[in-house]
Amino acid sequence: MSRPRPAWTALAGWWWRGLLMGTADLVPGVSGGTVALVTRIYPRLVASLDAGAGAAVLLLRGKIRAAGGMLRKVEWRFVASLIAGAVMAAAALAGVIERLLAEQPVRTAAVFFGLMAGALAAAVRLFRRPSAVHLALAATVGAVAFWGFGFQSAAVSSPAWWIFFLAGALGACAFILPGVSGSFLLLSIGMYQPVIRALTGPDLPALAVFALGVALGLGSFSRFLNWLLARFHDRLLAVMIGLMAGSFRILWPWPHGLGDENGAGATILGAPGPDWAVPVVLALVSAGAVITLVLWADRRPPPEPPVS
Repeated sequence: MSRPRPAWTALAGWWWRGLLMGTADLVPGVSGGTVALVTRIYPRLVASLDAGAGAAVLLLRGKIRAAGGMLRKVEWRFVASLIAGAVMAAAALAGVIERLLAEQPVRTAAVFFGLMAGALAAAVRLFRRPSAVHLALAATVGAVAFWGFGFQSAAVSSPAWWIFFLAGALGACAFILPGVSGSFLLLSIGMYQPVIRALTGPDLPALAVFALGVALGLGSFSRFLNWLLARFHDRLLAVMIGLMAGSFRILWPWPHGLGDENGAGATILGAPGPDWAVPVVLALVSAGAVITLVLWADRRPPPEPPVS
């Protein structure tokens, strides 16, 4: 019988996965949920979130003992390690991404495009029983998303507190939904730049309201998502892949990348300009990095739970 891993080794394994998830959710078009899926912690994450949401519902109904039993199903050290990594990524990289979007929009968009391409290739491998129906569903969702993302709104200049709350709830749903980027949804409703500015400020009141929305979104959506995954895994995955494919419209680097004058992504597709070679190389390297990460994760067993 093999010896259990030391607690710190397992915690470090969860922490770096959280770091990758937090980094991914800062990138429009790339999902932290996708990172969780390809690094094989996704079912465990959703199960813990579902248990936490169930405990909250029981507490509101006055069933304290039942709520305590549900809370014991949450893997607290696992979840806390992920959150710690995600928060550190957001704090360290938000300013860098904001500067790159402003100064190098085409090349930054090319990196994001490559990351999404690699994530899409990884997601396709996750079908349990692929069929022509799943292909047709993904293609239909992708075409509708590609068309719908053309109606993206401009950035909100001075959002009210309740807009930060709603943005947090919406972004949290995408955080745990593979194939849907929280940053991309924020970008689509014009809230990506305001949230990045709040992170780099930092604007603590805005961040607190945003975090409250995130908590509510995670709690409410995780229960529904857990139910869908258990019953319609491949169909849900096909929808996710379609959304990922449709998002290439907003990640296309030309003519403006992700940094036009409105702070929103360009939805008018153009031909590559004079500066095309470096963006193409960046896209290929980014896609290769994601695929390499997936292949590496496939060869390693997921870390065991921390040992007391």
